[in-house]
Amino acid sequence: MKLMLSLLAAFVMFFQSSDLEALRDSYAVANQSKENAKNFIEIADKKTSSDPVISGYKAAAKVLEAKVSTEGKRKSLVKTGATSLESLIKSNPNNTELRLIRLSVQENVPKIVGYHKNLKEDKEFVLSNYSKQNAALKSYIKKFAAQSKTMTAAEKATLK
Repeated sequence: MKLMLSLLAAFVMFFQSSDLEALRDSYAVANQSKENAKNFIEIADKKTSSDPVISGYKAAAKVLEAKVSTEGKRKSLVKTGATSLESLIKSNPNNTELRLIRLSVQENVPKIVGYHKNLKEDKEFVLSNYSKQNAALKSYIKKFAAQSKTMTAAEKATLK
């Protein structure tokens, strides 16, 4: 019985981590083109999970959807995504990946939107908690940092 439960747990964890990897990979290139953005939004929309990180990517997809949608829906999409992301972070304040998602969203939304108040806080949180993360997330953080507008060269160099 224990073996069956262990196998089931491993099976679920494998597919959940592959879901997360697919979201990360798609999100990393989502801002490069409308096609990539639409692909990420589609992948995020298909995910159903109680994992707060997957929900964080779904919230980021809502914000990104504003970039590729019609004028009338943009404000509500940004508000919905930002509110959801803020709620997730409030419930999971020590989750580094959620902070990284918010950092990337706030870096990339136009300043006129007004959603950029946590840039410094999130950057400091990600940098100070980097060493505690698993190898996959460390790699993802390094890739983000390489293209980040907020992180300095010295800060990027600390990510080893």
